Amino acid sequence: MRKFNSLSEQDVLALAISNEEEDGRTYADFAQGLRETYPDSARMFEDMAAEEGEHRRALIDLYVSRFGSHIPQMRRQHISGAPSYQPAWKIVPRGIESIRRQAQQMEGDASRFYLQAASLVTDAGTRKLLGDLAEAELGHQDRAVKVEAERLPGDARRREDASARKRFVLQIVQPGLVGLMDGSVSTLAPVFAAAFATHSPWNTFLVGFAASIGAGISMGFAEALADDGKLSGRGAPFLRGLVCGLMTTAGGIGHTLPYLINAFWTATAIAGVVVVIELAAIAYIQYRYMETAIFSAVAKVMLGGALVLAAGVAIGNG
Repeated sequence: MRKFNSLSEQDVLALAISNEEEDGRTYADFAQGLRETYPDSARMFEDMAAEEGEHRRALIDLYVSRFGSHIPQMRRQHISGAPSYQPAWKIVPRGIESIRRQAQQMEGDASRFYLQAASLVTDAGTRKLLGDLAEAELGHQDRAVKVEAERLPGDARRREDASARKRFVLQIVQPGLVGLMDGSVSTLAPVFAAAFATHSPWNTFLVGFAASIGAGISMGFAEALADDGKLSGRGAPFLRGLVCGLMTTAGGIGHTLPYLINAFWTATAIAGVVVVIELAAIAYIQYRYMETAIFSAVAKVMLGGALVLAAGVAIGNG
């Protein structure tokens, strides 16, 4: 790794060219990844990639006029303290907001990097060069804002935000909620039946742990195999299955863990409190993301949970 303040003016200019090339490719990749689902944002990133291309050509012309046609290889990862970013193929699946945040970070980080570097050098020519680069990056930020305003007027931005929220609900919230409901409610009967039948916290824990793991595996496979997501827009089956399975297991484990306490009535009381918290969380998620009236959500979830809990206690005492 090289320190930035050890670079020559030639190296700094070569690094600037490399940065513009990498940023331009990233914006082009963003545009390609968003073309089908967010066409307005895709066009915005196409414009930003074109801007980076113009800056790169200007920097190359300046470099050739000062140092000749050979541009040495210089990359961000070669410089200590330089910002680094995840590739577009990792960012695009995370959604439009993650892409927008990375784009803003890229321009802001580049500007701050050059400004900090300019403050460390004493050579007038180098300071001027670094200052010009910092101003260019600030200009990129201003241009990004203008491009976004042109390409994403209020209506388009709201449409894309609504589409992103819908995808989040379909691909993450919905399978997670199904899993949480199944894990929290369906395991109540075996856990509390085992608890009141044996009065043994450890045996109850083993039953609850096994039920939670088994339910998580079953629900994960069921969700993944039910729909490939191509027609429904619900996303990758693996992701949905993973989310559903993990949330199912988490829902069952929550009221099982208190039975690690070697005092039956204490563990049972704490488990009861956890059950109320789990059911309240399910009701809130239904209210927050599924547009279910809060009182309706609470009533249905609490009633269902109470019936299953009562069934488990009755069976355990039978």
